[in-house]
Amino acid sequence: MRKHQTSMTAIGIAIVRGIESEKPEGERICYDPYARQFVNGFLYNFVRFFDKLGYSEIKGPGVMGFLAARERHIDEFLKLQIRAGVKQVVILGAGLDARAYRFEELDPLRVFEVDHPASQVSKKEKVESIFGKLPTHVVYVSIDFNSESLEKRLLESGYDKSRKTLFIWQGVTQYLTPAAVDSTLAFITQHSPVGSSVIFDYMYPTLLDGTVKHGEVAKMRSNRWMSGEMMTFGIPEGAVKDFLEKRGFTNVQDAGQKFLHDTYFHGLNAKRTVAYGYAIASAIVK
Repeated sequence: MRKHQTSMTAIGIAIVRGIESEKPEGERICYDPYARQFVNGFLYNFVRFFDKLGYSEIKGPGVMGFLAARERHIDEFLKLQIRAGVKQVVILGAGLDARAYRFEELDPLRVFEVDHPASQVSKKEKVESIFGKLPTHVVYVSIDFNSESLEKRLLESGYDKSRKTLFIWQGVTQYLTPAAVDSTLAFITQHSPVGSSVIFDYMYPTLLDGTVKHGEVAKMRSNRWMSGEMMTFGIPEGAVKDFLEKRGFTNVQDAGQKFLHDTYFHGLNAKRTVAYGYAIASAIVK
């Protein structure tokens, strides 16, 4: 992303969450009551208008479905880890993520929101506008993942490496270098106790390089000059278990297109699609 701008990707994802959250309780896949308040009203209504016309599905078949399922799947994993005794949560590349504010179970815990400085300044302004003040259980940690040390920034911000921790890494890995991904995973295994966990989404290299054609990905590649967000990292389909086990994790779960559709899209949503080439991995520190 560019030095002085909020991530366009973060804004787009918040809009998707808001659109999904407006649906009736029995129809929506995920629910974020604050998403709409985090984004410009005109832009939100503009995207929603074209989504209702079916434009989103025409240009990027299954992308809206994946993004809604991703939010739901990570929410479910978060609740599971809270029940398993997690004491702190680290949200890497937090963007406009609202989990720290919409999950009451996180109030007694410490939540570290880690993000690029430009995005974080804007995020904090929005949080103060929505809630009146910054919550005391959230620690905002600014960092450039490609050039700064996660270890240094987190530890100096009060991160306790002895506490069982959940790391949420949503919508980030494809924009990092392989070295940055490895460095982040190494931090997790080396600075959190056994039983800590990570959940992140990723893309298949065949989708990134255009072998598998997808309109939304092609659009993102063509618009990279404007957003400053380059997609460079992927993990081949079926390879994430071996990838994470080699890096010190166990209990690896891989949620791809079929799993996400079969798990979350029933009844009125049965005909909705989930895009191929996107997946969500979760694992436990060994």
